[in-house]
Amino acid sequence: MEQKTAVSALAALAQDSRLTVFRLLVQAGPAGLPAGQIAAASGIAPSSLSFHLKELSHAGLVSSRQEGRFVIYTAAFAVMNELIGFLTENCCAGEPCGPTAAVCCPPEAGGTPKPGSG
Repeated sequence: MEQKTAVSALAALAQDSRLTVFRLLVQAGPAGLPAGQIAAASGIAPSSLSFHLKELSHAGLVSSRQEGRFVIYTAAFAVMNELIGFLTENCCAGEPCGPTAAVCCPPEAGGTPKPGSG
């Protein structure tokens, strides 16, 4: 992922309502959710929701599809995973990470030492 793309995605997520919507869509999985369910679950007015969905879509984090008379929104899991990969690609000084960064990060970085390193 290019840095400019990462900045765009992070900027889109750096807003309370958009982060809430994105997390709902991640929870919904590949099936996604119709806009009405997103509005009801998030408490966001439909007029505001369309603005937030557009911002997430422009950042590549959300896609939509027509199903009958409903528009179903889905988290773009590939883009999400690319973003996570971009943010963690230099984690732990290039050493393989465990299930969490705390497993491999040195104590001075707020983690616990790797087994056998201290």
